[in-house]
Amino acid sequence: MFYFSEAVMVASIKPYADELALTDGRMLINGEWVTAESGATWSHTHPATGERVAEFPVAGPADVDLAVRAARRAFDEGPWPHARAGERGRVLRAIADLVRAHGDELLRLQALDNSVPLSFGEIYAVSAEFVADVFEHHAGWADKLAGETLPPFQGGDHMVFTLREPVGVVGAVIPWNAPLPLFAQKVAPALAAGCTIVVKPSEYATFAVLRLARLIAEESGLPAGVLNIVTGPGEPTGDALISHPMVDKLSFTGSRAIGQRVMMAAAVGCKRVSLELGGKSPAVVFADADVGTAAAVTMGTVTLGLSGQVCAAQTRALVHRDALDEFLATAEVIAGMVSYGNPFDPEVTSAPLINTRQLDRVLGLIARGQEEGARLVCGGTREAGDLAVGNFVTPTLFADVSNDMSIAREEIFGPVLSVIPFDDEDEALRLANDTAYGLAATVWTSDIRRAMRLTKAIRAGTVGINGYQLEPNAPFGGFQQSGMGREGGRAAIESYTELKTVLLPLTDEMI
Repeated sequence: MFYFSEAVMVASIKPYADELALTDGRMLINGEWVTAESGATWSHTHPATGERVAEFPVAGPADVDLAVRAARRAFDEGPWPHARAGERGRVLRAIADLVRAHGDELLRLQALDNSVPLSFGEIYAVSAEFVADVFEHHAGWADKLAGETLPPFQGGDHMVFTLREPVGVVGAVIPWNAPLPLFAQKVAPALAAGCTIVVKPSEYATFAVLRLARLIAEESGLPAGVLNIVTGPGEPTGDALISHPMVDKLSFTGSRAIGQRVMMAAAVGCKRVSLELGGKSPAVVFADADVGTAAAVTMGTVTLGLSGQVCAAQTRALVHRDALDEFLATAEVIAGMVSYGNPFDPEVTSAPLINTRQLDRVLGLIARGQEEGARLVCGGTREAGDLAVGNFVTPTLFADVSNDMSIAREEIFGPVLSVIPFDDEDEALRLANDTAYGLAATVWTSDIRRAMRLTKAIRAGTVGINGYQLEPNAPFGGFQQSGMGREGGRAAIESYTELKTVLLPLTDEMI
């Protein structure tokens, strides 16, 4: 039984937009706040109410060119790539301090972006504290990007050593579901390595990024042109950025289809690429696990907060038949605990879908799941009444799912959990790996040997044992079509560098 408290609804989201003074309709290029050359704007529609709350510029090819050229000059002629490592670390720590000081404001702006509830900001991985910790973590790497000294392979009087140098100008495209954390995951390592960067936030989540960019530009000490923000949709803004010949590296988080376009654009100039392209992640639940906790956590990843609009959400629950009844019963209870409405109300737990196109897609996949023979346990409809103005879908639980069904193969990006039974460990592993993706997974069992066997055998970039948590100092990314490269940790910052080998002869004159 679902409950949705009428008290959490508001007639309008606009008072919050007015209170926060969302945007003055400009973007950041070369340290200045400018409008689009064409004058074109994008009107942002809030997903919980369907209201248009503010506008921002649509950067065309000419605007993107100005931003990339500013980043190119800042890299080729400016002080940032040649700054002392300690100075780069100081600026990143200053950014971390700014995020902590303005954390409440930034999370409120993010709620106006994508309607993620403020209550969800208490979850570490999407909190302002996580964003600050990412900048602080990479600040610590700024003075540790060292190469290594190698022994001459054939002997002789010479030295062989390597250097790590910044890759150059970075074009970063971030999605709408976690604009602040993903801004940090791309910008922090790029800056720490000495790169300059042009960021395109999603047209569905721009306000929080613009505010954070203003804080960085005006209060952190970062030189002009090092960080640039261009706003607008994938066409024309994103296309102009990923295809610009002066960009050395592209970093993209989003759908697999757009990731393929990014790779094709990068191939033209042999640009370096980092991609995180989503997943269809399994939660593997054995009968000896704490089945209730496993069900609560797994269902929670697809109903609470962003309502399953998270790349790492475990949307396939592979459950041993002996645990199936308990798992389904608990998951249905968790589904019934969701509260939709005004994201600024502390009682609200979950967000609507980001736009009407995604709403239609999710409802279509739910219908297809039923047509293909899955049993609908609960949910599966659009919310009615006061909630009908938003893109709300009731939390949806499917049982009797086979791994060849559409709801088990496609990344739905909505509040939908598919439960697939298995009989033994071998079948569980086969089902877990029977996917085109490979981003994340969890293994739920009280047998540590089994847990480690499955962890090593599952083809996924991150595997949690009896739980799951993102960490700012740990690499995150996927196998197979979930992308390439990693964000977070040493792997991330090294991806923003080039490795140079130096051969130094040791002659008597030099010594």
